[in-house]
Amino acid sequence: MEHLQQFPKPGNAQLERMLRAPVGRIRCVIDTDTRNEIDDQFALAWALLSQDKLDIAGIYAAPYSFLRRWDKLRAAARVKANPQDASATDAALLADHRAQLERLEQAGIDVQDRESVDPQGLTLVEPGRGMDLSYDEILLVAEKLGVDCADKVYRGSDRYLESYDQPVESAAARHLIEMAGAASAESPLYVLAIGALTNVASALLLAPEISERIVVVWTAGYPSTVTNIRQPSFNMEQDMLASQLLFDCGAPLVYLPGFHVGAQLGLSLPEVEAWVKGRGEIGDYLYWLYTHNPHFPLNGLTDHFARSWIIWDLINFAWLIEPSWAPSRLIDAPYLSADTRWYRQAAPRHTIREALDINRDAIYRDFFRKLAEAAGQGRSGY
Repeated sequence: MEHLQQFPKPGNAQLERMLRAPVGRIRCVIDTDTRNEIDDQFALAWALLSQDKLDIAGIYAAPYSFLRRWDKLRAAARVKANPQDASATDAALLADHRAQLERLEQAGIDVQDRESVDPQGLTLVEPGRGMDLSYDEILLVAEKLGVDCADKVYRGSDRYLESYDQPVESAAARHLIEMAGAASAESPLYVLAIGALTNVASALLLAPEISERIVVVWTAGYPSTVTNIRQPSFNMEQDMLASQLLFDCGAPLVYLPGFHVGAQLGLSLPEVEAWVKGRGEIGDYLYWLYTHNPHFPLNGLTDHFARSWIIWDLINFAWLIEPSWAPSRLIDAPYLSADTRWYRQAAPRHTIREALDINRDAIYRDFFRKLAEAAGQGRSGY
């Protein structure tokens, strides 16, 4: 792993100090693919409503694209149409996508028709377009909250990493390097990453020394103890080089698994109607997003009956606002393979922190309360 030679090698004692639960008002930046679905907007709103705890120095638009997933879905549809020609690999691909294909068929959505699968033009986009959409969405969320933070919002990478020799230059990466330069191991900058890691990895590759001045808080994937991995992690799979770099470079990392942990943050339509809708412009906008989810067509979903949607990205802010809401432990960093699987070797690795569980109700109570207070509706009923 030649790309590791340029990075500092802090000892585990230093890493453990930097990975302690933070106290006081926390200096941080947010790296978000805000328009990829609906969870980022909820998370960003909560962060902007929590500035008594979070000192937000910058908000970065991250790239995203569901084109690779669409390619796999269409390939599975071809296997379904011609099962007699299927290889073992084809059969496994179809097994992973059969339920989704059946829902699409029942909903009358043509998996081969781009406009049918993505009528809002928000999912089947190139990574750079995803970043631009996210940039605009960050500004819109802030506007709905009445928060003026345009001078803190930066465009990020317009593509994913192709090699460790070619970090993707962007305003976001340069700003992260600048902010990290004013931090230290004793007072680190927290990097709250809720999308693909291209911006963060590029900053680390451009200025490896910042790895001793930042703590990356990232949500994706499965717990490092899970070996039977079936469902892909969007944040992890988009830019695998960036994801692998985070676990290899030795930078302090708080890893918040999406599956099993963040997945507990399901939110139902009745809850959104009761506690989000009507809570100011931002509450009405979040309600609109929930009821106009761009991923419903892609997944063949047509209604909200007995269904919830996971607001994954709240977990990052939960760990900073109140670390006990996301219990965690220190572990040796696992290796991450190119197929998103974990493995370990006998030699000890650097220390990271990994979340084990989450207090779903405490998180939503805090979020709903802050929405009501921002809308001037006080604390009644909470």
